[in-house]
Amino acid sequence: MKKAHVLFRIFISTLYLSAFTFGGGYVIVTLMKKKFVDQYHWIRQEEMLDLIAIAQSSPGAIAVNGAIVVGYKLAGLTGALTAILATVIPPFLIIWVIALFYDAFRSNRIISLLLEGMQSGVAAVIAAVVYEMAAGIVTGKDACSILILAGSFTASCVFGLNAAYIAAACVLLGVFRTLAGRREKKA
Repeated sequence: MKKAHVLFRIFISTLYLSAFTFGGGYVIVTLMKKKFVDQYHWIRQEEMLDLIAIAQSSPGAIAVNGAIVVGYKLAGLTGALTAILATVIPPFLIIWVIALFYDAFRSNRIISLLLEGMQSGVAAVIAAVVYEMAAGIVTGKDACSILILAGSFTASCVFGLNAAYIAAACVLLGVFRTLAGRREKKA
């Protein structure tokens, strides 16, 4: 497939995902998986999980970070730049329109009720993302990954530990596992 065609599909896909995804970056994760893994078969399921982990642990919006890593994986620097542009255009335009009509939106009861109703749908989509990501780890049957998943969940939900500390600990564990795996292969 020609690079220009891939770039066009990256642009259209990420533009579409960005324009019709409400509720934050985690909502876009499932839609990116469906588009790039299930529909286009450009990325494997395991790669998508790795790319989302990279996007999540990087500073900035997860939707933009996810688009960057997927775009870069598919078409290098031009793919990343294309994905960035397509991902930021819809929110920019939406915020611009809202800013123009802020006073009308702020006091409109119907808009307020619509946004409240959307929160339920967003919560369901985020729950689906969590389920799919956790299921991918559990079905992989890697005991260490399952322990990291359970430990991270417990640290966050039971002990209220800051997500930055949990992410840092997971990065260190991942580095340690990688280095240990390389030593085993050399031996």
